[in-house]
Amino acid sequence: MLDPTRTEPIYIQMAQWLEDEILSGRLQEEDKLYSQNQLAELFQVNPATAGKALTYLMDNGIAYSKRGRGTFVQQGALKELRRERSGTMLDTLLEQLVEQAKLLELSKEDVIERFERQFDGRGERDD
Repeated sequence: MLDPTRTEPIYIQMAQWLEDEILSGRLQEEDKLYSQNQLAELFQVNPATAGKALTYLMDNGIAYSKRGRGTFVQQGALKELRRERSGTMLDTLLEQLVEQAKLLELSKEDVIERFERQFDGRGERDD
């Protein structure tokens, strides 16, 4: 789940994983998030690193803390994550895709065809 070769710090990768859980519907608004110790065990990291991931989510309005009860998914978190990711993250992924397609000398049409196949769940080419 964590990739030490990525440029993002481990706690950011952990926070992004939790955001993915929200986006996928596995975590709903007002659901309790994993505790700091549960996250540390799950990811095999120091509890302080796990705590930074939770703090990051709270600082960005995705989670909130109830004193003595834990950390919970904020109301509106799903909408906020969709808004944010449809902008910055999608743009970044598309830039990388276009860069790689150009390096591989793929046509725009070929990329669009492959995208549509993946988007429709048809996977690999038939030829």
